[in-house]
Amino acid sequence: MKIDRLLFTAPQSAGGKTMVTCGILAALGEMGKKAVSFKCGPDYIDPMFHRKAVGTDAWNLDPFLTSASALRSLLARHAKDADLAVIEGVMGYYDGLGGTTAKASAYELCSITGTPAVLIVDAKGMSTSVLAQIHGFLSWKKDSGIRGVLLNRISPMLYPRMKQLIEERLDIPVAGYVPEVPDCVFKSRHLGLVMPDEIKDIKEKLHRLAGIMRETIDWDTLFRIAQGASLLEAEDETDSFENTSFSKVRIGIAKDEAFCFMYRENLELLSDMGAELVFFSPIHDRHLPKDLDGLIFYGGYPELYGIELEENHVMRRETASAVSSGLPCMAECGGFLYLHREMEDKDGIFREMAGVIPGKAYKEDRLSRFGYISLRQNSGSLFGTSPAELRAHEFHYYDSECCGADFHAKKPVGDRSWECIHASDTLFAGFPHFYYYGCPELPKAFLRKCRQYQTEKRR
Repeated sequence: MKIDRLLFTAPQSAGGKTMVTCGILAALGEMGKKAVSFKCGPDYIDPMFHRKAVGTDAWNLDPFLTSASALRSLLARHAKDADLAVIEGVMGYYDGLGGTTAKASAYELCSITGTPAVLIVDAKGMSTSVLAQIHGFLSWKKDSGIRGVLLNRISPMLYPRMKQLIEERLDIPVAGYVPEVPDCVFKSRHLGLVMPDEIKDIKEKLHRLAGIMRETIDWDTLFRIAQGASLLEAEDETDSFENTSFSKVRIGIAKDEAFCFMYRENLELLSDMGAELVFFSPIHDRHLPKDLDGLIFYGGYPELYGIELEENHVMRRETASAVSSGLPCMAECGGFLYLHREMEDKDGIFREMAGVIPGKAYKEDRLSRFGYISLRQNSGSLFGTSPAELRAHEFHYYDSECCGADFHAKKPVGDRSWECIHASDTLFAGFPHFYYYGCPELPKAFLRKCRQYQTEKRR
């Protein structure tokens, strides 16, 4: 399959990848190009910025959570009708598992999918030293996959000279530059960037950024690099995950300011498997949706809305009653916090939550657990099944008196491990986040249990 595509990467985190990617996407839209965007790795917030810029859904591509064949299938499936697929890298280009390998890095994603990479180099405070940095990235791997360079935070006066030097000395095209635009920098907080809806006048900022980049990007060079992508060899194996031969089940999914970390692919796969998704807000809605067959609480920022969640007494009681009565329920990270008896909010005040998990969730001064993990079952039940292994990731500043111990989590590099997750015939709750295309047995087991619940309640 022929898909023009690019991956924007940088030497390090906070190297301008999100700002540049959003500016590129916004500019493409204003130029009448149909773009689709992806984020490398387990990230929820960056795709939200992409959606603000593109006006359509963005997707994730994760080399650890998903097989190589599934990665290519997902890329082909979601980019087949686009003029250009734009992928935003993660961390530094070669940064992968354990901080010592390139496994699961942006580089590996480029290698798996045959996508040309464009290296964004922050040139502020440098001149010819930029060449040494670029040379290092080009030579570190025999086939780096880097096919172009984009200079960030460089003065318009210096740019022509640096472009000439880079192209003459390093034999790689420079596809333009981005001057310093301080009012278009996206701020961060403890779980990453602030949410796009929290940024004042984001549409205007993206429009301004797009206008600048329409003038400073060498679009002919950029498109030429994208057109040089190899043919994408992909069979749509995602079809094998779908099962619509069963009756529909109604799945309630918490979605609002507090619960907003959810992979679009997970929702897509649940729908393809026969779920009717019913969204509700634990902050704004007084009651759970009626006639549910299952319940999901994904992650987010519940600690920022502790008082609002606590004051919705009816929602908390109905959630506790439904889950304790056997309604199948999955909860991840922030959703897991909501199921606790108490949760410490952003101001250090413990707020009453749903009370399904009999303990307190409290904040730490640093990341409690971070990164990819492999999970093996110790006890309990994954909705009546026993998977061989589940891959997941964690990223949280909170911990719990009751993390659960039905699964054993192990880091893919090193010896660190711990116990986690409450798993039973009707509940699967803990800090880990899951990407369903990498562990289809999880949504399948959940929906089977939901259908069983539906059948039993109708008797």
